[in-house]
Amino acid sequence: MNGKTHFMGGLAACAAVETVTDGVDLSPLFYMGGMIGAFIPDICHVHSTIGRKLPIVSRIVSFLVGHRTFTHSLLFVGLVYGIMNVLLPDAYNLQMGLLAGICSHILLDMATVRGVKLFFPFPLRVRLPLFIRTGGKLEGFVRIGITIWLAIWAYQYIGEWM
Repeated sequence: MNGKTHFMGGLAACAAVETVTDGVDLSPLFYMGGMIGAFIPDICHVHSTIGRKLPIVSRIVSFLVGHRTFTHSLLFVGLVYGIMNVLLPDAYNLQMGLLAGICSHILLDMATVRGVKLFFPFPLRVRLPLFIRTGGKLEGFVRIGITIWLAIWAYQYIGEWM
């Protein structure tokens, strides 16, 4: 998936978490974390949105682990969670937002032809039964679908809030 789709996916993941948790102590920082987290797994790809912003880090990670391996795995999610608990122990909203964004990124990339190495370091690639080509027309429809769902969710959420 491309950066725009991941961005919308990060927002949608945060909206889904807020719906499930009934908005328990969530703040705008939660959504900011989700938007940032949606880009983090692609640090392993030098031409990605985050890879272009942090080219040296991206080249190192890409060289060490390749694309859609470690940074697209459950091991990575657990490692990020552990690091955030040490570095940001009191930033619950940011932690949960980042994790929601990272998980949405991985799930969206599981819907692509190549899939991801979800159980890294094991070589098994995981993809969803229905998958699309990154950057293709179907990805645009996926992004539009996510955007429509978010608009409906926001309308309902704001309606309850007022």
